[in-house]
Amino acid sequence: MHQAGEPIKTISPRSRAVTALVIANVALASGPLFVRMADVGPVAAGFWRLAIATPVLFAMAVAMGGKPVAAARGLWGVLAIAGVAFAADLGSWHVGILHTTLANSTLFGNSATLIFPIYGFIAARMWPTRLQGLALLLAAIGAGMLLGRSASLSADNLTGDLLCLLAGVLYAVYFIFMARAREQLAPIPALALSSIATIPPLLLAALAMGEQVMPGNWGPVIVLAVVSQLIGQGCMIYALGHLSPLLIGIGLLIQPVVAAGLGWSFFDERLAAADILGAALVATALVLVRSSEVASAPEKPRSA
Repeated sequence: MHQAGEPIKTISPRSRAVTALVIANVALASGPLFVRMADVGPVAAGFWRLAIATPVLFAMAVAMGGKPVAAARGLWGVLAIAGVAFAADLGSWHVGILHTTLANSTLFGNSATLIFPIYGFIAARMWPTRLQGLALLLAAIGAGMLLGRSASLSADNLTGDLLCLLAGVLYAVYFIFMARAREQLAPIPALALSSIATIPPLLLAALAMGEQVMPGNWGPVIVLAVVSQLIGQGCMIYALGHLSPLLIGIGLLIQPVVAAGLGWSFFDERLAAADILGAALVATALVLVRSSEVASAPEKPRSA
């Protein structure tokens, strides 16, 4: 028990956001497993991920006392662009997952790790500090080493690699517009409203590609919706409202580390010494950028 007058320690919003960032990336890294397990097409799996999760998100937003539609006044254009970009991201990434290795799909799908922080520096019209620059350099080296044997650019997986790289660019566009939406909206309403523009393009694309849309086994698509969209994307959008583009970008590199472990466990893709060293460099980069932000001046508060 606390003594009288003893201050009670509370968890700061920034610490909660960093925790949410880690949870988001661990959850999102498991997505490719469920896409491969689903008995529908890859784009259809993306459709069900959003179609199942979005009503839950709206119910959560209303239950929390919010009025998401009214709160989004003036943001519909931003949310629409974010939603369409996310649809294109999911579609290209899910197709790429089936044409390359698990490590490749996650690593290239998160090329936003460099694009988003660079956008942040351009938008702020500033150069990164030396410590931040070192963090980006270590993150880039670590990501390159994580390619290892399973992420080599070969003729067999080149198509999948390119699709996942395209997904990474589209993911950065999604982040840019969702970061704008988060300046005015709480995370759950922002995610629910942007999903309105994501669902129709995915369904139309799946039908146009002749994919099987109705699942025979609902388990994988339900788990995909809960783990990737509700938990993973929900925590990610929360973190977007509290953390800098640099920390968000480097945090995305947690996903290739987790994917490497999943690939080892499920597909016997054993880690080489370079993979382990790459993971260590990514972890070091996260610590460095976190230290640089703690030492910097407090940022203007944003919506929770």
